[in-house]
Amino acid sequence: MRQAGEPSVEEILESIKKVIARDNKAEAQARLQPKPAPRPDVLELTDPAEEDEAEPAGGLIADAAAASMRESLAALSMLAQPGVAPQIVRSGETSLEGLVRELLKPMLAEWLDRNLPAMVEKMVAAEIARIAGKRG
Repeated sequence: MRQAGEPSVEEILESIKKVIARDNKAEAQARLQPKPAPRPDVLELTDPAEEDEAEPAGGLIADAAAASMRESLAALSMLAQPGVAPQIVRSGETSLEGLVRELLKPMLAEWLDRNLPAMVEKMVAAEIARIAGKRG
């Protein structure tokens, strides 16, 4: 049962599909861009030295990737936001969905407390290894 003010499952899935499609499109465009021509290895001492353009101070990831992650996290946070309070069905009874949500909340919090730090540490280590592998 969907509470008033909450997005439907279809709306959430559509939002996730759009994010995935946009990410796939960005990756395909990045692969299609031509690589810059290599600079010659011979140094002519009579030629004036070229100034290397300093990289702008910024983050470790591209702006497009950061924007994509922000949108994905926004879609995820939409799911985590508490919905409208359960509606009263009959004289003092709440809906089954609301009851299940309230009963599962402490169990989910306990599971996240127990498992989330290790999962994040493992994912960060894998990402660092992937990035370090590209450079080395």
